[in-house]
Amino acid sequence: MAKIKVKLQDLHDLYLEQLRDLYSAETQLLKALPKMAASATDPDLKRGFEDHLVQTQEQVGRLEGLFQDLEQDPGGHTCQAMLGLVKEGEEMIREKAAPAVKDAGLIAAAQRIEHYEIAGYGTVAAYADLLGLERQAMVLRTTLEEEKETDARLTLAAREINVEAAEG
Repeated sequence: MAKIKVKLQDLHDLYLEQLRDLYSAETQLLKALPKMAASATDPDLKRGFEDHLVQTQEQVGRLEGLFQDLEQDPGGHTCQAMLGLVKEGEEMIREKAAPAVKDAGLIAAAQRIEHYEIAGYGTVAAYADLLGLERQAMVLRTTLEEEKETDARLTLAAREINVEAAEG
């Protein structure tokens, strides 16, 4: 009987797979954030989405640098989770809703995305540590901290916007 070649032989293979997943997620987010910013009515929320777009561009560049260091191609993988999360955000954009309610929904969609990214970056940073890729781990933790900060800013924005949405 023929031996089946396993795609993921070790943690290094899994690390590359997870990095590609994050790269796909971030590049999908680059397309979604301008739409979210355009749909937001609260000026601070709109600016937050625009600022996160710039930060996401930097994060994509960091990931590309990690792949270059590893002499690997970042492409060839589609993050299915981000496809779904972006789709949920697009549904909220199309929703007929009062401005504060729509903004609250956009925040909810954005926080789901941030939580996914936080989980992903935390995982790959841990893998990089185990693999002895200290510089890569440091770069990944930088992005992890940025994602946590974005989540905290969204939580802060939600406090005011959710109250407005509750009042109708």
